[in-house]
Amino acid sequence: MGLNLALDELRATGWSDLDSAGCAYDTDGRAYPTVARVRQEFAAAGFELEIRRIDQYSCYRASWRDNAGADSGAVVGYNEAEAAVYALAQLRRTLAAV
Repeated sequence: MGLNLALDELRATGWSDLDSAGCAYDTDGRAYPTVARVRQEFAAAGFELEIRRIDQYSCYRASWRDNAGADSGAVVGYNEAEAAVYALAQLRRTLAAV
């Protein structure tokens, strides 16, 4: 997928880098939230984010649970940052649909 596509997905949800605290920058100079900031945004929404490397497939899996411990979603990415950004995009889409 790539970080650029994950960032495009996040921006499509209305996310803005106006508050660039906790952001890193891609090769095009676009800000994106770091893994630490993504974790903070999940926690603020009432979810716990877990990101782990899947060695068998050389990828990272980001999954999240609600406060009751129920699985709420999962995505994969090439690296930890990509998985985190794409997970935040999916969370924001889900919350907007509720």
